Amino acid sequence: MPRAAVPRLNGFAALEWLVLALLAVQIARLIWAVVTPVSSYGAWTGRQAVIPSVAERLALFTRFDPFFRTPDAATGGSPVVTSLALTVYGIRVNEGSGLGSAIVATPDGIQNSFAVGDEILPGVKLKAVAFDHIVIERGGAEETVFLDQSQAAPVAASDAQPASGPGQTVPQNIVPQSLTPAAIKSDIGFSPRTEGGRVTGLVLSPKGPAFQSAGFQPGDIVAQINGRAITSLADLQALQSQIAPGARISMMVERGATTVPIALTLQGS
Repeated sequence: MPRAAVPRLNGFAALEWLVLALLAVQIARLIWAVVTPVSSYGAWTGRQAVIPSVAERLALFTRFDPFFRTPDAATGGSPVVTSLALTVYGIRVNEGSGLGSAIVATPDGIQNSFAVGDEILPGVKLKAVAFDHIVIERGGAEETVFLDQSQAAPVAASDAQPASGPGQTVPQNIVPQSLTPAAIKSDIGFSPRTEGGRVTGLVLSPKGPAFQSAGFQPGDIVAQINGRAITSLADLQALQSQIAPGARISMMVERGATTVPIALTLQGS
């Protein structure tokens, strides 16, 4: 008896069967997605709001001042105050270009105007300017020079000054008292601030006119001296030794919720 002939599948028929099989799989997946209920598995709870305690919120908002940008870890930490004998007398900030210039006195006492990118000293360039300080680049590192706030601003007359002439005397601006090491030591009191048994700053107290002339206010707390944080009583002793004729001392002062930079330039005794 002859065997029945088995039909052979050609290439097009095999492709057709493959497409039908894939279509059947996709239809099965669609039906499964429709009939399967959508729900979470296991114990699930939504994200709960975490409200800090009153003490934590008070500490947070005490450190935050929207009108005064203080340095923090996100922006590179506390600025490094330069040890160079540079004095900043004026700053011009160009908000449009982000550049500007500054009037800086070099160690020889000569004042010049420098634009951002200019070389102030050999190997020292003006990198950036801000409303109260400049940033210099020295040996690949950034250092900060604040405006000199050791002298009080002159008192302006309320009325217009008359022109000088025969028999007339033109009033002169009041020149603030120069800061000498003796005046700083006698007119400013320093006492350590301790937190948890650790020294974290120096509390300033007025004892004479040099306190106000230096730009301090009652209750100010010195947190850094020349870019170094106050961490022990040895820092107070180091500060006492730095108060000498011709010395330049840069401080970061905590004043309430803000941090104020103050630079002192001491005159000869």
